[in-house]
Order: sequence, then C-alpha cells, then structure tokens
Amino acid sequence: MRAKSGFLKGLNPTMAIWSKFLVFALVILAFVATKDVGDFFTGINSFLVGTMKWYYLGIVACFLFFVVWLLFSRYGNLRLGKDSDRPEFSYFSWFAMLFGAGMGIGLVFWSIAEPIYHFQSNPFITAEMSQSPEAAQVAMRITLFHWGLHPWAIYVIVGLTLAYFAYRKDLPLTIRSSLYPLIGERIYGPLGHIADLLAVYGTVFGVATSLGLGVQQMATGLYEITGWSFWITETVVDGVTKVEPALAAMMLLIAVVSTLATVSVVSGVGRGVKILSEVNLWLSIAILAFFFAFGPTRYLLGAFLQNIGDYLGQVVPLSLWTNANDETSKWQGGWTAFYWGWWISWAPFVGMFIARISRGRTIREFILGVLLVPTLLGAVWLTAFGGTALHIELFGDGGIVEAVGADLTSALYVTIDKMNAGFIGTLASIVATLLIATYFITSSDSGTLVVNTLLSMGDEEPPTVHRVIWGLGEGFVAAALLYVGGLEALQAAAIAAALPFSIIMIFMMIGLVKALRQEDLGQAYALSGEKVRGSLDGR
Repeated sequence: MRAKSGFLKGLNPTMAIWSKFLVFALVILAFVATKDVGDFFTGINSFLVGTMKWYYLGIVACFLFFVVWLLFSRYGNLRLGKDSDRPEFSYFSWFAMLFGAGMGIGLVFWSIAEPIYHFQSNPFITAEMSQSPEAAQVAMRITLFHWGLHPWAIYVIVGLTLAYFAYRKDLPLTIRSSLYPLIGERIYGPLGHIADLLAVYGTVFGVATSLGLGVQQMATGLYEITGWSFWITETVVDGVTKVEPALAAMMLLIAVVSTLATVSVVSGVGRGVKILSEVNLWLSIAILAFFFAFGPTRYLLGAFLQNIGDYLGQVVPLSLWTNANDETSKWQGGWTAFYWGWWISWAPFVGMFIARISRGRTIREFILGVLLVPTLLGAVWLTAFGGTALHIELFGDGGIVEAVGADLTSALYVTIDKMNAGFIGTLASIVATLLIATYFITSSDSGTLVVNTLLSMGDEEPPTVHRVIWGLGEGFVAAALLYVGGLEALQAAAIAAALPFSIIMIFMMIGLVKALRQEDLGQAYALSGEKVRGSLDGR
C-alpha cells in the first residue's frame, strides 16, 4: 500500500522507513565509529572474495548463457508492452541513456588504469612476459572481458524482466513483480518488500561505489588542469612519494555534484536525465575522436579488430575459469569477482532504468540493443584509451606504468599529456573531467529515480521531496565509504550488496520463463490496470 497523506505520501511506509533508517544509520556509524566500520567492510571483502568467488563467477556465466538462449528463442518477437505499443525514445537517445547509466564513471576511471595494471602482472603471463607485446594483448583481453558481455547480460535479465511484467502484464515497475508467477498476490506482502529492499540497498551501494571512483578521478583532473594543491595529498611510503586525491576535495565534489544530480532527477527522465545522457554521449564521442586523431590511429584500428577477435575466442573459457589450482592467488577475487559483484549491485538500478526507457521494444530488439551495442561501444572506448597507453609503453617514452603505481587516478591525464597534443591536449583533459562529472550526475540521478520508484511501489513519477532526499543521500553514502576505507570499502560494499540480490535474480529468470511459457500456451495471467491499482491502494 501507499501512504495517502503525510510526509510519506505516495510511498510504501514500511519500505520507506526501513530503507532510510538502515542506509542513514550506516552513514552516521561511518563518521562516529570509523575504524570499526572500516574493519567490518575489510572483513566482508576478505570473506566474500576468499569464500564466494566461485559463486560470483558461476552465476554470472549462467546469466550470460541464459540471455543468449533467450535471444534465439521463439519468444523474441514478443513486445515489452501491448502489441500496439511503440518505443518512446529514438535509438540515439536510447543508446545514450543505456551507455551512460550502465557504465559511466567506472569506464572512464578504469579504461587506462586497468590495461596498464594487467600489462605488468596477471595470472596468464609469466614474470618474463611482463610489459611485452604479449602482455599487452592479454591485458586488453582481460579488460574487455570485465567490461563486455557479462555486465550487460546481468542488466538484460533485470531490465527485460521488469519491462515484461510492468508493460505487458500491467504489474508495478518493481522487482517484486517479477516474482508474481512464483508467489502470486504475496508479492504485495513481506516477501515483496524484501525483494525491493534488497534492490534499494544494491542500488545505493552500487552507485556509491561509482561516485567514489568518480570524485577521486575528478580531483586528480582538477589538479592537473589548475595546479592547485587543494585537490591532492602527497605521502611518502618507504621512500616513495604517493599522490592521492585529498579527502576534503572529494567531499566537496560529492556535495556539489550530488546537488546537481538532485536537480536533474527532479526534472524527470524525459528532460534532465535524457538531456544529460545525450550530453554524455557527445562528450564521449569528442574524447574518442581526440584519441583516434592524436593517438596511434593505425595501431588503434588494427588493435580494435584484434581485440574483438581475441575476446570472442576466449570469452567462454574465461567465463568458467576460477584459478582453482592456485589457492594463494588473490588476483581473480580482486578483479573478476569484484567486477561481477559490482555489476550485480548495479543491476536493480540499471535494469529498472533500462526497463523504464524500453517500453514498446521487442524482446529480441531489447537484447540485441542492450547486450551488443554497449559492448561494442565499450570495446571501442577501451581500445582507444587503453590501446593508446599501451602503445606509449611499448613504442613511446613510457611513464604510464610509473604513474599508475604512484596514483591510479592519474592514468588518464598522464596518457593525454604524453600524447603531446599541446593546447588540444589541455582541452581534452578538461573535456574528460567534464565527462566524469556528467557521468557522475547521470549515475546518481538514475539511481535516485530507481530507488524512489521501488519505494513508491512502481510509480514512475515518485514524490519530488523523496527524490531530493535520496539524491543527497547517495552522496552521503559515497562520502561515508570513502571516509572509512577508500576504494577497499567501496569494493566491499558493492560485493556484499550483490550477494542477496543475485539470488533474487535467479528467481527472476525462473519467473520470466514460466510467464513466457504460459503466454506461449495462451494461458497468460495478465492483470488489469484496475486490479493492480486496487492491490496497491488496498494492501
């Protein structure tokens, strides 16, 4: 039921109260008992990475195989909506919002840092192969694997399921609706509340992880552009100077950008979110054009084809590889398992956002658009950024490996500087920093909209005051996690939030298949809009 009056008007009171209490309790604890909370997240990270790694790897492989099966199944022509419905957004706007919500800050942060990291060391190369052409190819293979089909398969499952039940079966646009074939009307009771609350927590912590990464890189970028020492902190460890974004600077950036994101989400999907997503795409095209124009163009074009072929040839073995014969290695837990957990924690928010903008498309069109187009765009992006950095290390002056070792967030700006593009390079650094900011805003406002949609039992235009509360609240969570443990705390929060929601995703797949088979047999249980509204207002 939704509250009909008072501060919680338009929201489910039980879910609204519990979600706010638990999330904001964490924020307060983070600042009151910093060390204890930091140790707590460190312990969670160690347990999940050490004990549950196999589960994350196995379940995400199953997600991808399921999506591929569904793509070629006989259900592909079913429309996500009534048979007469047609898409609300053009392909350009749709792809822009898909890419901006699904990857955003993380792709900018890791596009150079990750390939350079794997270029030095990974389980697939020997110490003698480090920083060789062979190591460069393996580095790109691993990076494309982490940012390719698997995360988008996760998003497909959640987004497709939600769109199917919301727009074809007239159920609320919430996670609970996907469980209707399994538990029926009980989705409006405690079981449905639990499913939606897990999605809320996954969204909040998943978005907070990305926001934390974004402000670290924004602080570094602003230092590179302005030269102001306010943005960084220098520390000496064992005689080595390490440069890190300053905590005060990151808190300031979180406050400013969270405020802008809140303004955007108040304006709704059709205005602020759509406009920002299209700005993101144009800025992304501009920075890509810079890398192809001023980078090693011929090398990048050849590397793109080679990277795609190498990735496709290895995607199945990599999907099932668990490094079981090396129990001492922590590489896969810190990389692949973390990524899979991060993507699952993002799944409620990205999936619901994708569902919200995909009404009227067919199942096959949805899968092709969500699975393949962003994967291809991501491969172009990673090849342009990571390939340029690797080319500088292999055939140029080098120095990026050392920069990543000193400050992970500086990889992008050091690479731009070493491209020797003069004023255009400075302009590219400014565009890159602006891009991080707009991705920051897009991720935050999309996450805020999804949280409020869940708490309002599927209302696609949730109450404005609560959009403001959660828009600022996500910023507070990101700030708290950075304060208690930096990147490690952000990673731990994402992986922990993913574990329970991955179980919900298993039931979502089962419910979707059951509903599709019923529809195929002409036994659809579609609810009328009047019955749904009665369920929401009367329970």
